[in-house]
Amino acid sequence: MARVNYGDGLGVVTVTYSPGETLAPFVDTLEKATSRPVQVILADNGSTDGVPEELAAARENVTFVPTGGNLGYGGGANRGVAALGPDIGWVLISNPDIEFAPGSVDALIAAAERWPRGGMFGPLIREPNGEVYPSARLLPSIGRGIGHAVFGPVWKSNPWTRAYRQETEPVERTAGWLSGSCFLMRREAFDSVSGFDERYFMYFEDVDLGERVGAAGWLNVYVPEAEVVHIGGHSTARSSDRMLREHHRSAYRYLADRYTGVLWAPFRAVLKAGLALRVWAVTRKS
Repeated sequence: MARVNYGDGLGVVTVTYSPGETLAPFVDTLEKATSRPVQVILADNGSTDGVPEELAAARENVTFVPTGGNLGYGGGANRGVAALGPDIGWVLISNPDIEFAPGSVDALIAAAERWPRGGMFGPLIREPNGEVYPSARLLPSIGRGIGHAVFGPVWKSNPWTRAYRQETEPVERTAGWLSGSCFLMRREAFDSVSGFDERYFMYFEDVDLGERVGAAGWLNVYVPEAEVVHIGGHSTARSSDRMLREHHRSAYRYLADRYTGVLWAPFRAVLKAGLALRVWAVTRKS
């Protein structure tokens, strides 16, 4: 990809899929999150509630961009970023069910000045009840992954889960990857890895992106000074069983891509069977 000299403008891309009442607070709180002019792209994956079109028609700085179908989170985000002009050098990609604390986006951009090799910047993410979500984690490994999957549901404080989730005092630091629910990127860094891998429909696309950002020589930086609240799960709650299957499918893709070749074939077979069994057990129970 040819290098583009981008301006210093700020663009916000959110992927919509019948977001309902969460979208207006997203845009309203964004206005107080930054002092910069901001261009908002609603990359729409096939909403049927009419909310994205109505909001775009009512707001001057909001543009409705239909993606042509349900492309998943990464595919929709890539289309949204592609719709931004060359004046946009900062891209904030976010779920539409995020609410921003005042000054939070400016805090992310300020952190980028402290980290010149930072490519991706993630805020502190709170749940609606005020709890901090562990949004800056280590990259998955076989050992941590197995320990987290086996013991996580029954032993929340097990060492594998604690290590993976990096539930430490929230201080500004680097991470293996940052939650895809809300993050800021230098557009140059986004281009350098060609954005999201669209083979991931949902889940693990942020893990994969964070790993590739790091491999390209950039840093993933956690910035707890910037806070957002993730309302969570509006569009996925309607199809929770499907989302569970997508989560396990993406987990397999991520690990299978990294443990390739004949020698790792038995591991991939066991992994695939184990994930399929877990999906069956959980969906059967539900």
